[in-house]
Amino acid sequence: MSGIFVHDASRRERIGLPEAILCASKSADQLTAILRELAACEARALLTRLAPEQYAALAEDLRARIDYDPLSRTGFFGPVAAPAGPARIAIVSGGTGDQRVAEEAARTLAFHGEAHERHYDIGVAGLWRLLERRERLARFPILIACAGMEGALFSVLGGLVPGLVIAVPVSAGYGVSEGGRAALSSALATCAPGIAVVNIDNGYGAACLALRALRAIAGCRSANDLRDRPGSAGSSSRD
Repeated sequence: MSGIFVHDASRRERIGLPEAILCASKSADQLTAILRELAACEARALLTRLAPEQYAALAEDLRARIDYDPLSRTGFFGPVAAPAGPARIAIVSGGTGDQRVAEEAARTLAFHGEAHERHYDIGVAGLWRLLERRERLARFPILIACAGMEGALFSVLGGLVPGLVIAVPVSAGYGVSEGGRAALSSALATCAPGIAVVNIDNGYGAACLALRALRAIAGCRSANDLRDRPGSAGSSSRD
């Protein structure tokens, strides 16, 4: 099985995010070869869409190196540091059925050492649940919103809080809502301005977008601090 995997070791340096391994559609032999290669170079990796049967098919020594969560179907291969600092991202879900996608986002943030808060089952069917937490949610610069059915949570949340709302349509639903298409259409057609949208069930992608946004915010602050230093180009110091 050699030669089936080319480890992107420099991805973190290029884009700030290490390589993640999408496990769906990969055989047990393919996953074994990939993990053995990662272990040989002492690399960490986030495993996504790792089904319980795929995890069970791995050798015992490989399973021992994976922090596996069956709900989100994610695995941490290698050590993961505890999050440092206060939570800057809130993860919000409309209903309990959205939790698997919300947890994929949460686990992705945890793998990258980013603290976050979960606010689950506060969808618009019982609007009071969301309104009760409005002040708390308004403190976060970034919110990841996961919702199925008609996806009304995206527009309501986007109209209540100042932070960046990342909408994650979830495939939970039935009838015209089945498969997450209705929620995706709602997210794309929202009248709440400035909402970002990722693909259906893409909790991983939403978390990566949130991480990139946080780095952009930090970069802007660093650039502003440098610009405002006395004697620097663009500083506003006076004689």
